Amino acid sequence: MASERLESTQRALREAMAQAERTAELARLLDAAQARIAEAERAVGELRDVRERLSEAQEDLERARATEERLRKELAEQRYQAEVARWKLSSVQMARWSRLGDAIKTGKTNPVRLARGLRGAARPAQRPAAPKRQPVPQAPETAKPVPGAAFQATASTRTLDGVSFRLKPFRVPTGPNTRPHLTAAVVAGPHAEALLRYEWRQTAGFTPRDFARALAAEVPHLLLVESVGQGPWAEEVREGGDGLRALLAWCAERGIRTVFWHTGGEVSEWAATAALFEHIVTALPASVQAWGTALASAERASGRREPSLGLLPFAVQPRVHNPLPLSSGRFDRALTLAELLPGHLSYPDVLTSYRWPKAVDCPPGTEPWRLAELAACGTPIGLPAEGEEPDLRRAHAALRQAYAAGTMTDRVDELLDAIGLPSARPTLGISVIMLDRGDLGGALEQVARQRGQGGQGGQRGQGGQGEIVQLVLLSQAVTDAASAEEAEKRARAALGPHVDVAVRSADPALTTGALLDRALDLCEGDLVAVMDGRDTYGEHYLADLARVFTFTTADIAGKAAYHAHLADVGATVLRRPEAEYAYLPEVAGATLLGRRTVLRSLGFADLSEGWDEVLMRQCRTDGVKVFSADRYGYVCRRDHDAGLLGSARLVEYGPAEPHALV
Repeated sequence: MASERLESTQRALREAMAQAERTAELARLLDAAQARIAEAERAVGELRDVRERLSEAQEDLERARATEERLRKELAEQRYQAEVARWKLSSVQMARWSRLGDAIKTGKTNPVRLARGLRGAARPAQRPAAPKRQPVPQAPETAKPVPGAAFQATASTRTLDGVSFRLKPFRVPTGPNTRPHLTAAVVAGPHAEALLRYEWRQTAGFTPRDFARALAAEVPHLLLVESVGQGPWAEEVREGGDGLRALLAWCAERGIRTVFWHTGGEVSEWAATAALFEHIVTALPASVQAWGTALASAERASGRREPSLGLLPFAVQPRVHNPLPLSSGRFDRALTLAELLPGHLSYPDVLTSYRWPKAVDCPPGTEPWRLAELAACGTPIGLPAEGEEPDLRRAHAALRQAYAAGTMTDRVDELLDAIGLPSARPTLGISVIMLDRGDLGGALEQVARQRGQGGQGGQRGQGGQGEIVQLVLLSQAVTDAASAEEAEKRARAALGPHVDVAVRSADPALTTGALLDRALDLCEGDLVAVMDGRDTYGEHYLADLARVFTFTTADIAGKAAYHAHLADVGATVLRRPEAEYAYLPEVAGATLLGRRTVLRSLGFADLSEGWDEVLMRQCRTDGVKVFSADRYGYVCRRDHDAGLLGSARLVEYGPAEPHALV
């Protein structure tokens, strides 16, 4: 019995203790609930205060708007009254009696002047019309944010030797994007951002605190993080902080590829951070070996693969590194690199400075990417000799070499292929309409020598950008089926198997415009070029001209500035040298390169002479943009052309090729 009572007492005691614990827990929960209620009440009170302040601010805003409207009306009335006063004064001055008084006063010592003044005063004069009351101007609307406005030049002056020079900044374009199907989240400095922002739909500007919200709106396919030294991510990237790790974890959950881009600094400074990524690329070829050593010696978490290693060097970006000039023109002075690029300039301001001097002197050891960017902007590198002008032919060759070394578009192609993302992008194949004037071999040689076209011209171009894909030959040598077959065989032998060939007879009964219109229906390339067998085209002619479509929004390109050779006098002339790299109302027909869809919508006029002038007038009517490229790579050959001789500048009596072909 005693044991049963003891057990019952112990059970009751345990139940009492459990009850006490539940009571204590309820009391704790009650305290927490009361604390939350008190916090909610405080929040409600703060919200009420905010609403009251907001209401007061709205009332102040309404009063300010009413005051602004009243002041606007008063200003309009004052302007009107001032106009009325000026009108009354002018009316009084134009009155005959007033003019007679002025004539008498000014001619009282000179009878001749008096007589002349009285005759003038006697003539009737038209009085000014009375001003009309204008409607009160409305308040300007709040300016809407302009896309890309944050990435524009801000410094419009440069200072040299204590003297300030004002220039109109280069406007950084906001697009278009090369790969609109691909989205990339990018953490990078201004220079790298300028190189990458046109290669895909780019998300930037997010921080360690808001990346999840910013990236969720459009989940990227790729995260690329540069070894930045400034900005909200600088400390995170250098230390491999929690914010960066959270970003990488967020990407891993969604299958987003991650790339670390080393652009400067010692490898040892970034090795720990880079090991957190799936892929590592470096802009510095000399650091590849050091990266390989660092990755081989790094400790990796269980189940984690070693990051891949590759190259992503800086390269020119056609959207911003191009020869489009400043509207204020070039400064008539050569500068050193230190004078040209003081340390306080932002990168958009650097893009303006690239285009400013007539030449720039770069010291030994200047980064190759800096030299390439300067050359791509058409700025001569190196000081000219005393009293001489910069060598523009050499500058043009350097521009071409900067692009030939590979653009940022080419580099991103390689990156995407390496990490397993599609690098597909639009390319521009060219259909060439060649007007053979009787020299079939010469006409085919003009096309075959074009660089990047295979055959005799060299290796085929990369990616098909600006590559000839079709030749439509309009030949006077073709008179029947046999001659057409022979011409086609010769064309295929000259151009190689990658170029499609269509041969048609240049019927003498048809005008040049009618022949071109028929040939246009046969064209399949994205771009259509018109070439004339009478003229001379350099080996880089088409490649240089097609480059225009990578940095302009033009639908048609050509040359308004070009060299010509007149056989009757043996003279080489240069037509409109100021018309380079500009949107103009017309270009020469034999240099025409246009989008096929645009040319088909315009058509060619049924004329033999002046068909190109009619086409250019139609472009102006329809708002089609026409761009004039450089002066090099083309020679217009004529026996005699008085109009050309009168509108051009004499270069020399001699051949044109040394001046025109670079």
